[in-house]
Amino acid sequence: MGNRLSKIYTRTGDEGMTGLSTGDRVRKDSLRIEVMGDVDELNSVIGMVLAIELPEAVADCLIDVQHDLFNLGAELSMPGEALVDPGRIDWLEATLDSFNDELPPLMEFILPGGGLAASSCHLARAVCRRAERHLVALASEEPVTIEARTYLNRLSDLLFVLARIIAREAGEGEVFWESQRLRGDGA
Repeated sequence: MGNRLSKIYTRTGDEGMTGLSTGDRVRKDSLRIEVMGDVDELNSVIGMVLAIELPEAVADCLIDVQHDLFNLGAELSMPGEALVDPGRIDWLEATLDSFNDELPPLMEFILPGGGLAASSCHLARAVCRRAERHLVALASEEPVTIEARTYLNRLSDLLFVLARIIAREAGEGEVFWESQRLRGDGA
């Protein structure tokens, strides 16, 4: 493979337009570009999680997710193409079940916390949920594959479970929501 980016700045976006992989030009504030940005941000936050010491199985899983997210971004950049393999959704579900089997049942809501890595994974989950919301909005205007929508939905669940695994493995524990914590005045 030759050099894909020999020159980083192109000046072609200075007027607020950008190019899709199809060659079409769209406004930088279009919903499609918003979703592509969300997916890119999600991949970057997962990269932050990976920069912290993690259990090997979690790190391997997140690296696989990063590759999937690159495929999703490519799919979004080529309207009408389907690049998210349905088998990856099956993989997400099996992986999610496998990690979740290691955890005690959740009886309380948990707050984002449990150490730097777990908190970062919760941030990735929140960014994933935003990407999913924007993708659903895009799907109401333009065709979007069900696999893309399903992938993000399952991924946010996986990131929640991974945050729990990471907090537990780090010995930080989970931070449980206390509904009465600030209601000491009897209100």
